[in-house]
Amino acid sequence: MPFLLLLCVLCAACSNSHTLSDFKSDACSLFPDRSLILNADWCDCCYQHDLAYWQGGTRAQRLAADEAFRDCILQKTQNADLAEMMYKGVRWGGNPYFYSWYRWGYGWDYSRKYKALSGAEKAMVAEKLKAYRQSNARSPCK
Repeated sequence: MPFLLLLCVLCAACSNSHTLSDFKSDACSLFPDRSLILNADWCDCCYQHDLAYWQGGTRAQRLAADEAFRDCILQKTQNADLAEMMYKGVRWGGNPYFYSWYRWGYGWDYSRKYKALSGAEKAMVAEKLKAYRQSNARSPCK
C-alpha cells in the first residue's frame, strides 16, 4: 500500500511538468509601471520581459531577456541609474530557484528551472500566445 501511495504522489507531481499555463502579465510585478513624477512610462518593457520570463528557457536566454529589459528601460527613460537598478532587481529576484509568481519560467511548474524549450514546447508557447492575443486580453500597460 505505501508503494502505491508513493507512485500516485510521484505521478501527480510529474503531471504538470510539461504543461504550460496560460500567459498572464502584471507588468512590473513589485515595481511601479511608470513614473508618478516624470513623464516616463516603462510598462511595455516589463510586459515584453514577462513574455520571456513566462516561457523560460536557458540561463543564457534569461540573461539576454534581462539585458534587453535594461536596454528598453534606458531607451524609454534615458535614466541609466534606473535601468541598472531594475536590471539588478530582475537578475536577483527573477531567479528560477525562488518560489515566486514572477520567476524565470513562471509559466511552467517550479521544477523546471533552466531548461531549453523543445520543439513541442515552443509550439505550445506559440499556441498559448496566439490564444492570448485572440482573446483580446488587455495589456496591463493600457
